[in-house]
Amino acid sequence: MTKFSQAQSELAALLGDRLTLADGVRDVHGSDESWQPAVAPDAVAFPQSTDEVAEIVKICSARGVPMIPYGIGSAVEGGIVATRGGLCIDLSGMHAIRSIHPEDLDAVVDAGVTHVALNERLEGSQLFFSVDPGAAATIGGMAATRASGSNAFRYGTMRENVLGLEVVLADGRVIHTSRRARKSAAGYDLTRLFVGSEGTLGIITAVTVRLHRVPEALSSAVCPFPDVASAVKTVIQTIQAGIPLARMELLDEAALQAVNAYSGLDYKPAPTLFLEFQGTEQGVVEQSERVSRIAAEQGGTDFQWATDAAERNKLWQARHDAYYAIIESRPGSRSVTTDVCVPISRLAECIAETRRDLQECSLPCPMLGHVGDGNFHVLFLVDPNRPEELAEAEHFNSRMVQRALDMEGTCSGEHGVGLGKREFLQQEHGAAWDVMRAIKATLDPQNVMNPGKVFAD
Repeated sequence: MTKFSQAQSELAALLGDRLTLADGVRDVHGSDESWQPAVAPDAVAFPQSTDEVAEIVKICSARGVPMIPYGIGSAVEGGIVATRGGLCIDLSGMHAIRSIHPEDLDAVVDAGVTHVALNERLEGSQLFFSVDPGAAATIGGMAATRASGSNAFRYGTMRENVLGLEVVLADGRVIHTSRRARKSAAGYDLTRLFVGSEGTLGIITAVTVRLHRVPEALSSAVCPFPDVASAVKTVIQTIQAGIPLARMELLDEAALQAVNAYSGLDYKPAPTLFLEFQGTEQGVVEQSERVSRIAAEQGGTDFQWATDAAERNKLWQARHDAYYAIIESRPGSRSVTTDVCVPISRLAECIAETRRDLQECSLPCPMLGHVGDGNFHVLFLVDPNRPEELAEAEHFNSRMVQRALDMEGTCSGEHGVGLGKREFLQQEHGAAWDVMRAIKATLDPQNVMNPGKVFAD
């Protein structure tokens, strides 16, 4: 009898038909958008409240059943693959927006609320939630992976925009990591501990998020460059000049060509920056003029502006859909998506060396990134039926990560560790890796919370 079999009757009594062993449902919950091989859990649970999650955790912990929290499955490092079987806990049924506090610029939401749904609810309030990953991800999943997006350059990542969490620990206790006060010096910062923990320390059931005021004026622009180096130099000079842009996104010629085809655009297929300016009417004009002068010095003169809301939305939706556009450019492929981040001073060097290295790669490998904060990606498009292609992608991916680490960067700027980046974590963190393992062992002594992720054992 498996560990799950011992817990099945109790879970069924608690959840009824919201516990399923159906093969189709299990298969969907055993894979994400990554290239990692799918492994289905033994069953999938669909709780509707924190109390139910706590009861599920108590039942599973008592029998040593592994538990894997699930949002919508949009991650790209294998963080939800059920490598040891167990129970997948799908939090999508927990989708209440518990409260919005306009005066305090924050909101409290269930873990299953998506960032899209929260912003739809905020429409007309002159407030918005800023973190915008490409997928319509859940806010609980975004907190668990310390997600980011195109707005991070100005507004920060989930690390800066999560003010507090409700978490179910491995023994079923429910904790709140902070109050709603904007600052506190009382005790350890547990919020930051659980943001980015990928379900390995506990299950996030609610998130208190920071909201921002909608700026008075917005303007977006697309500017092609003669080469990637010129575009990156423009980014660095803009940052060094202290110009407060909201977004600075780079797509190389292959990425832009895929985006054009997928989203029905007709931008010149060249290394291109997508830019957004926010602030007062006068401030946006001044920012635009200054960046235009910097770009012109690097050969970027053909600015195309989008000031109308519909045009801006189409532009940024195309950027958000870039991952799917690139996948579509090689039908039937999967993407080995790397995600490195380096100090801004090393960005041009890191990208240049990476592009030289990729000249030897036989696979399609478009590049794009949130270059305003030093984060960029290469998507290696592999035929999942050809192991040699996967091996080649892993080879170049490893070289890219090592290059970033050598430049005092990180193996993951926003995708998390999951299964895909475990091998680099100890090298990146040194002795701090042992501290992380000790925290994991203290909070999850049975290793039942998303086991095998972040740490291999």
